Amino acid sequence: MKRQNLTFFLAFASISIFFTLLGLALRPASSQTRERTVNANRGASEPDPAKPGAVQSEVVKVDVDLVTVDALVLQKDTARIVGGLKKEDFSIYEDGTRQEITHFSQDSLPLSVILLIDRGGCLDPYNDAVHRAAREAIDRLKPADEVAVMSYHDTTTMLQGFTRNRILVEEALNQVPPHDEEAEHCLNKVMAEAASYMIGAANPAGRRVVIVITGVTRAFDCAGGPSGKSAAQAIFESGAVVSGIIPKEPIQGVENGVMIWATRMGKLGGAPYTDLETLAKETGGEILADKPDKLETTFQTLIDHLRSRYNLAFVSTNKKRDGTTRKLKLDVTAPNQPPKTKLVVKARRTYVAPRS
Repeated sequence: MKRQNLTFFLAFASISIFFTLLGLALRPASSQTRERTVNANRGASEPDPAKPGAVQSEVVKVDVDLVTVDALVLQKDTARIVGGLKKEDFSIYEDGTRQEITHFSQDSLPLSVILLIDRGGCLDPYNDAVHRAAREAIDRLKPADEVAVMSYHDTTTMLQGFTRNRILVEEALNQVPPHDEEAEHCLNKVMAEAASYMIGAANPAGRRVVIVITGVTRAFDCAGGPSGKSAAQAIFESGAVVSGIIPKEPIQGVENGVMIWATRMGKLGGAPYTDLETLAKETGGEILADKPDKLETTFQTLIDHLRSRYNLAFVSTNKKRDGTTRKLKLDVTAPNQPPKTKLVVKARRTYVAPRS
């Protein structure tokens, strides 16, 4: 969408939104179910999968009753990372009942990162500056970290399955399909696909992260895919932290504002939508935004935050294997912080219990 056509865009968007809301309110959202499986354990000496989406056949048995939580602790006023905390500084509660932390570490587990690149809508969020920032961010990961690359709009395309080979990742970033103004931002589809792939292919011993590069934080659920609610449930089951990178531009701000307004109005008529900010909050992630030429620093901040997270785990005192969603609450005390320092803790708020 060209900048000089902003007035036309707003008028056209208002008309389009009306008919979109009408259509969405009249159609039901589809749903899907998935098996809870874990496989694809890749040792350091094993070759990376050469084909996108490749899933290895070896099944790795893990303690599915072990609940893992990633926590980022920041000073509220300065946004500085709070390091040096110990297990005793954390208290974790499940549905109000305190749990015993059995595992604790910081930056000791490898990352499994899925990079999702939006190719729909009025603004292309993946220009040369964003591409360069993404490449620099990937280079900051540790050798043991693995990366997968997906692009999406009306459909989802796997460009590269999980690999530690940075050359393959760079090739995937260079092969991102062209932007399509006529296509939609199908967040419900790509989140479901990312969660399913994460469960089936990610390193079961690692920490799971989904990073979305997009210009909008909300989108109506697209037909032919699961509902946004089902997609969110799949993300919760995967245990992934969802974060977003938003290239800020005037047209992007307009489009995002229109989508936020439209989904609020659509909600009144029962039109389902997917909210990236809600997913980030619920999983303990964050949404970071800046001008495209400054996103290299923004990406660097996100990677630093991922690397600085504390990793906690516990075995629930609730032994029911009923597949229910359970609420989590994490409290932190930081004895070495300056007086009156307030802390911000970003950690997942729920998890899905195993099912027998």
